[in-house]
Amino acid sequence: MNAVVIAVCLMLGLSLARVNVVIALTVSALVAGLIGGLDLQHTIDAFNTGLGGGAQIALSYALLGAFAVALSHSGLTTLISRKVISQLGQEENQTNITRVRWILLFAILLMSIASQNVLPIHIAFIPILIPPLLHVMSKLRMDRRLVACVLTFGLVTTYMILPIGFGGIFLNDILLANLNSNDLNAVREQIPGAMLIPAIGMILGLLVAVFISYRKPRDYEEEVILAAEPEEKLNPRNITIALIAIVATLVVQLYTDSMIFGALIGFIIFSFSGALKHVADQDIFNQGVRMMANIGFIMIAAAGFAAVVKETGDVATLVESLSHLIGNNQALAAFLMLLVGLLITMGIGSSFSTIPIIATIYVPLAISFGFSIPATIALVGTAAALGDAGSPASDSTLGPTAGLNADGQHDHIRDSVIPTFIHYNIPLLVFGWIAAMVL
Repeated sequence: MNAVVIAVCLMLGLSLARVNVVIALTVSALVAGLIGGLDLQHTIDAFNTGLGGGAQIALSYALLGAFAVALSHSGLTTLISRKVISQLGQEENQTNITRVRWILLFAILLMSIASQNVLPIHIAFIPILIPPLLHVMSKLRMDRRLVACVLTFGLVTTYMILPIGFGGIFLNDILLANLNSNDLNAVREQIPGAMLIPAIGMILGLLVAVFISYRKPRDYEEEVILAAEPEEKLNPRNITIALIAIVATLVVQLYTDSMIFGALIGFIIFSFSGALKHVADQDIFNQGVRMMANIGFIMIAAAGFAAVVKETGDVATLVESLSHLIGNNQALAAFLMLLVGLLITMGIGSSFSTIPIIATIYVPLAISFGFSIPATIALVGTAAALGDAGSPASDSTLGPTAGLNADGQHDHIRDSVIPTFIHYNIPLLVFGWIAAMVL
């Protein structure tokens, strides 16, 4: 009757049953406290105390959402879409089709990478950029499962290894902070190197998707593809302001090491430049907050859940029990930790929200098995990232589906979840285990 095991299983079961993740975390935290021997008031106090740990991340997401919506109104994403579409204006021979196909895939990959690390807008660009390109994809007979894999690769892999933008939040604000709060004593410089081997697994999965799984043409019904909206006249001044805001956001973020102030400066530039005078600033801010509110609340609730789990004291009991169960088999311990991480993240749907939970359990366990600091970083980071790509509730699958299913021809489970699970979670499991054994 270990409180940690019961709470995690309950949380996973509720999440898989489509109960809101915030509710699942809150209920599971309450159950963990009561089973762990805490009275109701003590459990609530521990939960409330832990909530503050997720406030910084939640505010970061809210401001980034506002910046993303402002960016979408500037016309920059529309300009990018038109540039790609214009490449098909030439003669449609096989050579030209192949060339444009690679240009399109590469542009989508670059945009998905930039959305995490350079232009911190997360999945906000997908519903803006992808639907206007569906007609082009149809003419190219491009398999949308491939596009989903390319998008998810950029959304997940880059935050795993690049400490900028959402990568900075994942690697420094969440992963490093939770590792050290559980007495690991890791330093910032160790994080990207430790996550490099698992990231190689993601690269392998992408190559398999591009060159093997989905290289064959796939036909879609062009007559049901949504007609493009009437072309709007792009304002060069607004495009320039958008580029200035992007550069300013990146510079301020790097200088202050704060996504909050970076996104704030970008939004202020848009507000005072007059680029968005056709849209009220308050409406843009509210849209952005709504777009990012869910993951922000999940982060806050996850921090409260982790605080209750720690307060029960059952983490040490779990570590001791698993140590006796596994014996001295370090390889088996690494595999089981990664597998459990996959299940937890599949249930929660967010690697960012998973780290405060699994770090509480995994760091003491890894230390007891003699894993090095880099190996422990790889175990916890990979266990959190596992499942993010293949979860039905993950932004990394919901985002691609939102864009690719604009005409109703892209099924979320069959065309986004299953392809990304196969091509990314399985390689992550293998390469995460390799990292834990060799580092």
